[in-house]
Formats: sequence, C-alpha cells, structure tokens
Amino acid sequence: MNFFNMNFDMYTVLQLFTKVVIVFLILPIHEFAHAWAAHKMGDDTAAYMGRLTLNPLSHIDPIGAVCLVLTGFGWAKPVPINPTKFRKPRFGTSVTAAAGPLSNLIVAFIALVVYRVLACTEFIAQGGDMTYFLMYMLSFFVQVNIGLAIFNLIPIPPLDGSKIVQYFTSAKFDRMMAQYSQYISIGFMIIVLSGILSRPLGWIDGKIFDFFWFITSFIPSLMGVG
Repeated sequence: MNFFNMNFDMYTVLQLFTKVVIVFLILPIHEFAHAWAAHKMGDDTAAYMGRLTLNPLSHIDPIGAVCLVLTGFGWAKPVPINPTKFRKPRFGTSVTAAAGPLSNLIVAFIALVVYRVLACTEFIAQGGDMTYFLMYMLSFFVQVNIGLAIFNLIPIPPLDGSKIVQYFTSAKFDRMMAQYSQYISIGFMIIVLSGILSRPLGWIDGKIFDFFWFITSFIPSLMGVG
C-alpha cells in the first residue's frame, strides 16, 4: 500500500507522533538555549536550578505540551533568570528570551536542509512507505519548529516576545505588564485555544518556510539534480 493512499487518520497519527517528538526533543532544546544564553550573559540561575540541560523532564510544562499537541503552538516551563546578574540587564533579558525562538528556527533550517538533500538522492528515488514516512515527518518537523518560533515571539506573557520587547519599553510599561500578566495570559490562552491566531500565524509561518526553501534552492544544483 502506497503511503500517500493511506487515509486521513494515518496522517493524524503521524502529526501527533511528530508533535510528541517535538515535545520531548525540541522544547528542551528551546529551553536549553535560554539557559545557555543566560549563562553566557552572566546569569547562572538556570544552571543552578538544573535547567542547563537537554533532559526533557526538566523543561516540559504539561499545559504547554498539550497545547502543542492539540494546536501546534505550545511552550515549556520558563527558564528562571535573574536580570540583576546580567552585565546589561535589559539587553541580557532580551537576548536570553530571543535564544529560544532562534534555536527553533535553526533546527527547522537544518531539518529542511536534510529534507532537500534526501530528496536529491537515491534514497527518495527508491520510494516505499518508509521513505515517504520519513520525508513527511521531516517536512512537518520543519513546519512545527517554525510555528513554535513565531508563536513564542508574540509579545504576550509568558511568551518570549514579551521579554524581547522589554529592551525597547519603559520601566513603567514593564510594571503594568507584570501587574496584569496573569489576566493577560489567561485571555491569551483562550484566544489560542479558539484557533483565531491560526490564520495570521500560519501566513507568517508560510513566508518563513518559503524563505528557507529559497535559500536552500542551491542544494539540488549542488547535488547535480535539476
């Protein structure tokens, strides 16, 4: 039976499986990137609390993991930082926050490179269900990683974007956001689960994917294909 003739339920299973892999692999990389950046910026709080690790159990947030599996957008437990230990507190906080989404984009790009290399080899020419299975997984892996990066860049607590923009905002604005962060987070959670954000975020994700596809367009020519 050809892979692409399988019914929709098989695709659903593959998507769920890929998302579970991401929960146990990519989210830890995302949080490790935060901890590593904080360490480089002068704050070892995360390291002391056991977060400078790729161990999934140290990072996974149950609610964020469930949201990732159900909606394609999610998060892990925030990495603890102490901005007063940064040499430049506001800059250090922003850089540490940006490290997580950046790690997702790097992983997505690497996965796309692997996808395009495999697509130019005898491996893909041989066909078969396992071949299509792997290529489908890689493609979805790229898309979900891009989605996680873009989602986490939204400037709403507790997402990374809210800390990135602190470099450009005033202390008064930061205090107001901190005061109402719990209410903002609850409202944002409702919006996420409603699916309202799927369309605009999906458009941005598509543009990022198209850009990655464009800058890897040299691979077929490099491998003598096309």
